[in-house]
Amino acid sequence: MELQTASATAAVPRGERRKRQRFVAKRWGQVCFWVVIDGERLPVNDLSLEGFSVPWGSPLAEPEAFPFVLELEGIPDVIRGMAETVNFVLAMDGGLMGCRFVALSRDATERLHEWLTLHVISTATIRITEADAAAIVSGPSLV
Repeated sequence: MELQTASATAAVPRGERRKRQRFVAKRWGQVCFWVVIDGERLPVNDLSLEGFSVPWGSPLAEPEAFPFVLELEGIPDVIRGMAETVNFVLAMDGGLMGCRFVALSRDATERLHEWLTLHVISTATIRITEADAAAIVSGPSLV
């Protein structure tokens, strides 16, 4: 697998919050994005072009880089790359580990943009064009 440095996030200091819009990784109340880390398939909590968060039991002692496989429910293609842990948010049932993309396979960035654009269109409560959805995905955080 050929990996490339994720240029959009490489200059962002460790612990810095994502600058791009995050999307809840559910569709009609069901998880639709999954990530496989160390052979374990975990539900993605939220996802952006910069990274993702997943349920995690406790914070790591040190930041860690790791390979991952991102999946979209019902789609046979996957996105492979490297991510690093950047933060942990405590919750009653453990917490959420925030991860930033460090390197993605050559076509992964385009595929992720397509997946998120489709996700925005399919979860919108008003009619939205593909161009509008793509602009939302590429644009800054609206929250």
